Amino acid sequence: MEELLTPVGQVKRQTEDLLTISEPAKVTRASKSDFKGASPEEALETLKHQPSYDELISVLGYLRQGSQGNHPFDIHQPSPEAAQIIHILVTEIVPNYWEVIKESTGKEHKNPDLRLMLDCLLSVTGINAAITFIKALTQQAKNDPRGVKQSNAIVILCSLMDLASHLLEPKDRLQTVWQNLSPSMKNSGRARAIRQEFIFLMAGGRIVSLSAEAEVLLREAEASKQSFWTADSKAYVQWLGANLKTWIQSEQTDDSIKLCAELLSKSLKLGHAALSTFPRLLDCMPQLDQRRFLTTILKLLASRLPTSSDKSTEDYPMIWAAAGVLKSVIGTSQVRKGYLIAWLTDASGAGLGDDCGIRRAAVAALANDKEAITTVLERSLNQFGDQLYIKHSPILQQEAHAQVLLLSAGYVHRISPIKLTILLRSGSYLNAISRRIDASQHRAKFLGMIVGEALSGLVDGSDKKLDFHSDETHTEEATWYKSLINIADEIGPVSPLQTQTSPEKPSTSTKRAASKPKARSIPSAPKTGFIIEEIEDEDEDDEDLVPYAKPGSDAEDSDEDPTLINRDKPKAPVYIRDLILYLRDGESYDRQKLALATAPVLIRRKASYGTEVSSHAEELASLLIGISNKFELDDFDNLRLQGMIAIVVAQPQIMGRWFAKTFFDGDYSLSQRASILIVLGLSGREIAGYEASDYASAASFPSKQLPAKMEKHYVLAPPSDRYSSSPSNLKALPPNALDSISQSLSQTFLAPLAAEAADAATGPDALKLSTFTSRLQDPTKVKSKAISKKPGIRSIPNTTAQVIATSFFFPLTSRFLAALHSPSASLRGVLFQPYLLSVYLKTLALLLHAAGPSTLALPQMTSEYWDLLLGVRAQCVGEAGVTHAVLFGLMALLDVNEGDMRGLCQQHGREVVETVEWVSGVFDRTRGGDQGGDGEENQVKMMAAGILIRLREAVEKYRALLMGDMIGMA
Repeated sequence: MEELLTPVGQVKRQTEDLLTISEPAKVTRASKSDFKGASPEEALETLKHQPSYDELISVLGYLRQGSQGNHPFDIHQPSPEAAQIIHILVTEIVPNYWEVIKESTGKEHKNPDLRLMLDCLLSVTGINAAITFIKALTQQAKNDPRGVKQSNAIVILCSLMDLASHLLEPKDRLQTVWQNLSPSMKNSGRARAIRQEFIFLMAGGRIVSLSAEAEVLLREAEASKQSFWTADSKAYVQWLGANLKTWIQSEQTDDSIKLCAELLSKSLKLGHAALSTFPRLLDCMPQLDQRRFLTTILKLLASRLPTSSDKSTEDYPMIWAAAGVLKSVIGTSQVRKGYLIAWLTDASGAGLGDDCGIRRAAVAALANDKEAITTVLERSLNQFGDQLYIKHSPILQQEAHAQVLLLSAGYVHRISPIKLTILLRSGSYLNAISRRIDASQHRAKFLGMIVGEALSGLVDGSDKKLDFHSDETHTEEATWYKSLINIADEIGPVSPLQTQTSPEKPSTSTKRAASKPKARSIPSAPKTGFIIEEIEDEDEDDEDLVPYAKPGSDAEDSDEDPTLINRDKPKAPVYIRDLILYLRDGESYDRQKLALATAPVLIRRKASYGTEVSSHAEELASLLIGISNKFELDDFDNLRLQGMIAIVVAQPQIMGRWFAKTFFDGDYSLSQRASILIVLGLSGREIAGYEASDYASAASFPSKQLPAKMEKHYVLAPPSDRYSSSPSNLKALPPNALDSISQSLSQTFLAPLAAEAADAATGPDALKLSTFTSRLQDPTKVKSKAISKKPGIRSIPNTTAQVIATSFFFPLTSRFLAALHSPSASLRGVLFQPYLLSVYLKTLALLLHAAGPSTLALPQMTSEYWDLLLGVRAQCVGEAGVTHAVLFGLMALLDVNEGDMRGLCQQHGREVVETVEWVSGVFDRTRGGDQGGDGEENQVKMMAAGILIRLREAVEKYRALLMGDMIGMA
């Protein structure tokens, strides 16, 4: 047994001095290793039996020599022996020795031992083993009955995550791993399997998903504050793009280019577009993936280009850089060029909702190709005059295509003036302008006049050019549209897009130190003999004077433990930048609570003073959308919604579009998307005057308001109940605000029909009930502030209605209709989620009702909303909530157009007939009345009955008009 014991140290005793205290024994490494390096079996046995550090380094050195060709065994080649050795290295050696191997510097190029370990694991088998072990440790930690923090797997998991980060970090890892596999590619069948495994592992998303799950557990267990880049999908895609670029630059064989193309195609599904490669690489991709890649690049460029609310044309460097990127991506490929032309001219393309900059860049990328730019112009002109397109396409889509038409016409005129002249003399152009002028939609007519005057100004002289002599064609917007024909963008360098501006960090000099309150001096007793007597006014009470709290009334002072008293409480923010800092501080309960409570009033107060709100509106909105109730604050949802509503009310034209775009493009949950819709609906009603927020009066400055005891002497009459509010009584927003408003409006719509049915003792059974009004309104729900009388006669100022239409309604409908034609199945799945779809439809109905019957864009709003309602009929099957929302939308549509039912039947005859048929089916299939069915089914049946009565009256009255027979009609 003695030969099995190895001495680790010796202690020399001092016999002459028994009181001498000896030093602790030091553990020293063995001077020699027993590993001989004879075979992989010996290496495996050594690793299995808890090798010393020197033995481990000897084994790793032997394994690397094999990969360099010094002996037959190569650990990088797939084999049973290599798999066993890698398994032991990952599951036993790394957990025990990882920190020891890293202890010198932690840098791979300065630590030969760390480099040895990474070289041995640098293969598909090694990376796969590390990721698989991370998955196993994650499951073990989750299933541990002692909890995540007490699990033994957490420490090992931290080491494995660090290993994966070091293993993949350099920018040449993809090429190195593939080159290590090259000797095993002799067998074609085996090579295909290895190739697919390599592509799936590196670009399939498995590394990112498992690493992200593990990082969440580590943070939950507070085991590591380090952020691992492999858990960040965007960072991983950027790493993948850098590796592909390095690979292509160093090796440009056909096989390597095809492999990189396959990796690129697979990586597109990761959801980020940070890849920049060469056209030759794109040529090897399938055509569908090329189109997907080009679409991703267009979306990325649109998000990087600056948005200009005033439609400024001064952002040339960024737009020229975007044009340069598109030009390099297209290269000489006719396939990608055709896809870009299709993107500009398709019915659902041209970057709907994005700024004009991306369309300028796309047209500029094709400007030097005469045939391509002429094709864009011809297709745009034919589409511009199509009757179905004019009637049914979203107005934002028509505006985007009108911009493409004007831009391409300018380039064609500079390249070949005779070609543009021939086009303008053709029948397609003349028909397009005449159909636009005859359109019932005001915005469609406006676009027709602008395009007609702009194109005529290019080819006709000043005395012959077309002029409609309308004030609308001389507005600032019309002038901007006409200026598009003179824009000549160039292909510029991509450097302006590469410079990323980081958000400015607040300097320490701008931080205001919290000053201690000065002690108030207590006045001494008067030394004179005068007596001061207080005379109270019996008629008036000084209710505005609030007494100070007693000095000892602080609840925290009563705490038995003085160390728990917080003497450094934050003060309420008084500037928008302070509010942003408070919202960002997710670790402070007091700051989060103060920020949410202060945001609605502070934003409204600062809206009209300076540029604080306008400069930080998008940042504030992003913070409020993404904030979570980490501290379980009371009334969290209400305060969060009110803060977002305040932002929209402060900047309706900009933030209405921003929220609509965020709803479709943002990476948010269903509840967050629903909150965006609720914000748009409620803020739109407040802008229109249907709602009065209590926070609006609370935000008014004292200089604009008399004290309450003085105001009562000057106010002639109390305000209406609908608009009355008290700054001292802030009412919470009901959790079912949209449902309450929609229910109240439904009652307003159906109550007259119910009265007529009761008087005539005819009609559907659902309308014969004497308790109709009480059954429709649920007394348990909070009463909405919706109007109590017929809203149809109320006149809305055109400015307000135009804001609701252009900044709220059209961005929502246009993007939804575009999403229906989008190839993204995930987006359609989110939008067709029953609850979210019902909230979306109700929001549009409320916005339509808020705009009112005097809106100039009402025909276009009616057309888009009606098409959308009929387009989601399939989603109503088996979903009572969606059916209820569609019926409510039809009720709002008919209510707003009540004064022009003849025009409704004339312009939308097909929609009227289809609606009657569908609603009749809903009424017949739905239970209701006193005999059965729950409350929601009763409401659905009643609403269907009301819509049928209203539509059948119109059908009966305008039957000949619906049939197209105008003979005998006045």
